[in-house]
Amino acid sequence: MNPFAIYLCGVGGQGIGLLSEILLRAADYAGYVAKAVDTHGLAQRGGVVVSHIRLGETVHTPLIPAYGADLVVGLERHEALRGAQAMLRDGGALVYFDTVLQPLGVRLGTEAEITNADVDRACASRGIAVHRMTCPNLADPRMQNIVVLGHLHLLGLVGEVTAEHSLRAMDDLLEGPVLAANVGLFRSIAATARQAP
Repeated sequence: MNPFAIYLCGVGGQGIGLLSEILLRAADYAGYVAKAVDTHGLAQRGGVVVSHIRLGETVHTPLIPAYGADLVVGLERHEALRGAQAMLRDGGALVYFDTVLQPLGVRLGTEAEITNADVDRACASRGIAVHRMTCPNLADPRMQNIVVLGHLHLLGLVGEVTAEHSLRAMDDLLEGPVLAANVGLFRSIAATARQAP
């Protein structure tokens, strides 16, 4: 794989850190040289959380420069658009879970809520492929990160990092009922895809 950069973004409490660690370990299991760093901001208070992951033999720093990401992964619509506008290269891919945790400006009425149409328009002008997902029957919203992870594999957006690599990473990081619930959800996404016409 040529150097490949993944920028992950969301809001504190959504599981960006876990998603980042799963992807990092999965890439390591797949044999990639991988570097990563998280910035948490005011994560405990609903602030922005971002992670940078860079894969490749010639990568010397985990930090992704502006417009240097090949893939932006968002767990919240506003942050997904911000990430795409600031970090994603032209022709890259944006994957996001379609939920809104309203930024302060939206709550105060000083900013408009970003719609899916806004995301589509901004990305179309730069040739960015947009992949949006929801999971209406999700029992625990903290598992939105696993929904996104499953779809990253279904869409083939993480190179030769396979679902089995991610399952090994989950086994490293989680245990007991939490592991079982996350693995069950992850496998159900693959099963749903196999049943699709």
